[in-house]
Amino acid sequence: MEAPPVTAMPVTGGSIHMMEYLLQGSVLDQALESLLHRLRGLCDNMEPESFVDHEMVFLLKGQQGSPFILRARHSLDRPAVPWHLRYLGQPEVGDKSRHALVRNCVDVSASHSLHDFLLEMGFRMDHEFVAKGHIFRKGALKVVVFKLFRILLPGNTENTEPLSLSYLVELSVLAPAGQDTVSDDMRNFAEQLKPLVHLDKIDPKRLM
Repeated sequence: MEAPPVTAMPVTGGSIHMMEYLLQGSVLDQALESLLHRLRGLCDNMEPESFVDHEMVFLLKGQQGSPFILRARHSLDRPAVPWHLRYLGQPEVGDKSRHALVRNCVDVSASHSLHDFLLEMGFRMDHEFVAKGHIFRKGALKVVVFKLFRILLPGNTENTEPLSLSYLVELSVLAPAGQDTVSDDMRNFAEQLKPLVHLDKIDPKRLM
């Protein structure tokens, strides 16, 4: 069984236990600069934050049912920053009045021994990748534009190749449960990015 699609949450400080509201899309490489130009005009930070992160997806299989999935991520361009451990719950996509996918999100900082700790706990690494991209912010809204890279030799983050000829685009908000009005703000912001990118709530089950 494959892990759910990645949500690129660049490594930052603190811990979060919230609901994540999410819209996703993609742009071809040749359209990247046009999208970044549009985002510079719409967002609070004209110059985006850049990141290069290494993420490992760990599975713990039980006697029955789906495996338990955790994501360990650390920054390659800022090695002193703490690692992050992330759990993403099952997405809620059935409510058509809600304009964004919603899922439980637990995000905590961790020490650099997180990888070894998860292996000792019985998890196994399912896959790993490198994500390189940019972060824009508009109030509570976060826009992440990034490319995924396949790691050709396990554990060697210097030896990679792009997974596709496009960049993924994610618009997200972290908010307490029940704050569904944020999805209206997300839809309004997403409309301003058309036709450069079409952001939508994507059911991960349809991708498996």
